[in-house]
Amino acid sequence: MNIKITMNKDYFEIIRAGINTTFQDLGRKNLYHIGIPFSGAMDNRNFLLANKLVGNKLDLPVMEFAYQGPLLKFNGNKINIVITGDVIFKIRKKNNEIEGNCYETYELEQGDEIDILSTNKSVYGYLAISGEFDLKFQWGSCSVNIKANIGSNEGKKLNNGQKIDISKINPNLEKKKLNYFNSKIENIRVIKGTNFDYFSEEGKNNFFEKEFIVSKLSDRMGMRLEGPKIENIVNTNIKSEGLLKGVIQVPGDGNPIIMMSDHGTIGGYPKFGVVVSADYDRLVQISPGSKLKFKEIDLSDAETLFKLYEMETQNLISQI
Repeated sequence: MNIKITMNKDYFEIIRAGINTTFQDLGRKNLYHIGIPFSGAMDNRNFLLANKLVGNKLDLPVMEFAYQGPLLKFNGNKINIVITGDVIFKIRKKNNEIEGNCYETYELEQGDEIDILSTNKSVYGYLAISGEFDLKFQWGSCSVNIKANIGSNEGKKLNNGQKIDISKINPNLEKKKLNYFNSKIENIRVIKGTNFDYFSEEGKNNFFEKEFIVSKLSDRMGMRLEGPKIENIVNTNIKSEGLLKGVIQVPGDGNPIIMMSDHGTIGGYPKFGVVVSADYDRLVQISPGSKLKFKEIDLSDAETLFKLYEMETQNLISQI
């Protein structure tokens, strides 16, 4: 007599996918020459903290969501989850509903649900599990770029009704918590770009002295700004040159665009400046309709700020 043995499979069922839920990790390196940007988690600090809190290697893929996150039902053995960012969420067990706290792990059992209602006056949040999602790598990364259809999940955002398999669960389900507050930033700091002298003195003054509003057209490719026009007095187009994350381009209409993680690798708009790396994580969390201002600093100060930000991040990781 043949006996069929069915293995218990651990997975999440996506009841509601959310507005823009994708898998992200640290992104792809050294592919600019074939037109592939880094991609990866928009908010690098919150990505790293999520993995550390559930006992993972720091580079494992997590779910990134924007504005409204997913509603997930867990099927399988016990697992720990954590959410980082500024997020409102609930965990539903058989006869109990828990108001979730960010930076605190929760144990899920068969049939439990996690409902990520919204990011709270921010944009991106992260869900990590104590284990590994069953994902395909492309060019050494799982990061999804939906405009280019690159990455795991066939390069697409998650959809209702999908099942996300879990290939491994960590045996250690220790409860962990980090007291951390996502601070806001008053001024986004910028260093001069390669085409800074293309712009009038009035245009430069407008950029550093007046407020801008984040456009609703912003996404993982670029943050579009509305406000005073940045006048170009030389040429509104240049020969296409390489771009990088944080570069501020100014097209002919005078409205700046800041390059985000899924930006194109070349562009022909003059480059006014570059947002310093230390401010990028907080920049991406500024929601559409919000106001922001910029402050000019020099390269040496930007390098110092980056070192301090990296040290602060490592100190937070070491507290977990």
